[in-house]
Amino acid sequence: MKKYIFISLFLITVGWSCTDDSFLNREPTNILIDNQVWKDPTLVLSVVADLYDRISEYQTIQSWSNYFDFDEAFGSNSNDYWRHKNNEWGYGEWSLWNYDYIREINLFIQKAQSDEIAGGLETSVRNRFIAEGRFLRANAYFELVKRMGGVPLVLEPMTYDFSGDPSYLQHPRAKESEVYDFILKELDEIKNDLPDDVNIKGRATQGLILAMKSRVALYAASIAKYGASTPNVSLPNGEVGIPANLADGYYQKALSAAEELISNSDYSLYNKKEDLSENFTSLFIDKNANPEVIFVKDFKLQSGKVEEFTLRNQPWSSAEDLGGGRLNPSLNLVQSFEKLNNTFETFKTKDSGGNPIFFDDPKEMFAGRDARLAGTIMIPGSKYKGKDLDIWAGFMQADGSIITGDTYGAKKELPDGTVNQVVGLDGPIDGLNYTAQTGFLVRKFMDIATGSGQTGLQSEVWWVRYRLAEVYLNAAEAAFELNQHGKAADYLNVVRQRAGFEIDLTANNVTFDRIVHERKVELAFEGHQLWDMKRWRLAHIVWNGEKVPLTDQPWKADAVSTRVFGLWPYKYYEPGDPNNGKYVFKEVIPGQVTGADRFRLGNYYSFINDEIRNNNPQIVKNPNQ
Repeated sequence: MKKYIFISLFLITVGWSCTDDSFLNREPTNILIDNQVWKDPTLVLSVVADLYDRISEYQTIQSWSNYFDFDEAFGSNSNDYWRHKNNEWGYGEWSLWNYDYIREINLFIQKAQSDEIAGGLETSVRNRFIAEGRFLRANAYFELVKRMGGVPLVLEPMTYDFSGDPSYLQHPRAKESEVYDFILKELDEIKNDLPDDVNIKGRATQGLILAMKSRVALYAASIAKYGASTPNVSLPNGEVGIPANLADGYYQKALSAAEELISNSDYSLYNKKEDLSENFTSLFIDKNANPEVIFVKDFKLQSGKVEEFTLRNQPWSSAEDLGGGRLNPSLNLVQSFEKLNNTFETFKTKDSGGNPIFFDDPKEMFAGRDARLAGTIMIPGSKYKGKDLDIWAGFMQADGSIITGDTYGAKKELPDGTVNQVVGLDGPIDGLNYTAQTGFLVRKFMDIATGSGQTGLQSEVWWVRYRLAEVYLNAAEAAFELNQHGKAADYLNVVRQRAGFEIDLTANNVTFDRIVHERKVELAFEGHQLWDMKRWRLAHIVWNGEKVPLTDQPWKADAVSTRVFGLWPYKYYEPGDPNNGKYVFKEVIPGQVTGADRFRLGNYYSFINDEIRNNNPQIVKNPNQ
């Protein structure tokens, strides 16, 4: 019986180095037999491209509404308000069991290793395809293990023989540590069969292998170390939980991989612009010889593959199409960006006497802070695509009463008889879709190209999966956990110096709180928060279901943060007063935020559903469910 393979060339525009355009513009092919496919490297590339395109991810610029699930952001869209009302997550959240995808990868690897099928390919080309298949399989198991714990390690494309007895297809769950060990072993074995080329961004390279190894080993290490604080989050045979005595070994692997990439590659931190906030913003949208970016999911208008992040999140005041403003960063996140003198300070809206603090320009409230703040978040008074944002909530009178409107840029008659605009075109207006209901809009990953906010065009900005700054932070965390605090400080300082810090951290400054903080501000909206909080076993502590005020200790890793807060600017209205027309601020909780997030012990590992367990009785349930 002939075997056939379906090739879809809408596939993936994933940054294929200097040959990308030729690949993306190939004519589509319908159905080809294996021997036809494996004689032509470009057709094999089409197959592997499809596998890259189907990598499972949780929070991305294509699944941006998932950022509303935690305390990073508020969803300014009625379709997302429910996310701020639920008090706890279901046990099946973040669940994944994609063995159909793994089977396809196993088939790909099997064919690539077959002399009969792929023997005609040039050896180096063939070895690269095999390595890519193994990378994709390792990545698939990484996505599984960080969600589900230990899972069956299926490394061959299983086929049912229709004997009536499927038991030989049923595999038990491997230990969580065994899955991590498998991933790390695969990465070591395939590294040298991949190109060492920093210009390749969408396919596996030696640099990506080292970056991924540093991340994977760090996850395993922290689960081993901090899992000891949650002994109930384990299973007796190790399907969930990693022995604490393995932690240092994993930390050392994470550190070694990170240091090899830092020391022996041509990657470097992005530093092309003098304005440090603009520099940080450009890091995520500049595709021209970007030295920091290691691995991406790419988008190209020419091939019809675009993403809508900019369309959905552009400021209403300058929107190129209807809508926008959906992702509103939280004050919780904004106040985490420290002062440039290495101190943390919450935003003061009143002086010691209880009187409002006045600002000539709303940007003054955020002055002197980490440059990553304005590079990650649009704050009141900032610009986007060269236009001023219009974020202010209304006029505040001397007695504290507010004059505002209920639609974008509404106008009303003021007490002096003049008719004026009484609220910003970008809001904030409580409960009104697409306004900055926290007082902030997102900046990271937002496209500045004309037309990127139009439905008919959309954006080519890529999704950055791995970049060098994370590798520095991985190295810092691993070094800290191995009691090499001086080395940890050195790695943190490299990243912090780009953000404008002139006072370096010393070994004595490096604490667990500092490690957590640096990842929070550097990697915001890059899909790390959930997995970091889970591996550190902080999730049930920080998201404990209690309705508490906004923390005044934003540097504390375990500070409770269960609700999204905002900070609204108002124009002061008191004709004749020297402060008339200046800005004051007020801390708020959006009206749609009625619940308090509660992460249960059973949320650390997602539910394995009944159908899976009925089909395979060897699969044991995850704990606390």
